Amino acid sequence: MPYDVMVISAHPDDAEVQMGGTIALLTEQGKRVLLVDLCDGEPSDFAAPGVRAEQARRAAAHLGADRVFLDGQDRLITDTIHLRLAVSRLIRIHRPALVFATTDACVHPDHAAVGSLVSAAVFYARLDRWDRVPGGEALGDTHPWAVERLFYPHCKMEPPWGRDFAFAVDVSATYNRKRAALAEYGSIFRVEEGHDRLLTLYEAEDAYIGRLFGVAYAEAFKSQSPLLVRSPTVFLPALHG
Repeated sequence: MPYDVMVISAHPDDAEVQMGGTIALLTEQGKRVLLVDLCDGEPSDFAAPGVRAEQARRAAAHLGADRVFLDGQDRLITDTIHLRLAVSRLIRIHRPALVFATTDACVHPDHAAVGSLVSAAVFYARLDRWDRVPGGEALGDTHPWAVERLFYPHCKMEPPWGRDFAFAVDVSATYNRKRAALAEYGSIFRVEEGHDRLLTLYEAEDAYIGRLFGVAYAEAFKSQSPLLVRSPTVFLPALHG
């Protein structure tokens, strides 16, 4: 099944925290979005095994996206050939135009592994003749696919970017859907208590990015490659020009 967009994250909840509003906006625009978690997020802080994966499926439904889990282990994710090939296989099967991953991570080692892993998987996806590569069997029955763009949302566990990002997406209109998705994760956030410190901090960052543009909420992104537009008129107005 083809997807327009693929969002690759270390754990269930990462995609929602980093760019849930953007995912909701894309699906409202008719784009098909697949969330790929490198692991199932076990063990989780506040729930029995298997609960977090079910919460993740419900969270994806709030955003209008589909979701799959790979076989990595939470806390032990590294940039391995096995995971590179697994992600590349999904890219070649589903043929997305846009791929999103994580970059500039230094606090959580799982997040730190994602950027180089996905960058390599995107490169592998373009290449042919995997049947001639020892260990390349995972891609042998698939066809090459060149992703148009690789983007990186800001990982909220990491130091803030400030203004050092390529672009931002106004997610004010879809922010309630992001909140609803994150509220599913009682396995890792204290949502039943009505207040979670981390969720409050994450929302404050989205509000800060929005403030830079005079909107309620925005999500910031970096780009693997420089951005090219057909006309400078595509940009929305800024507060101070």
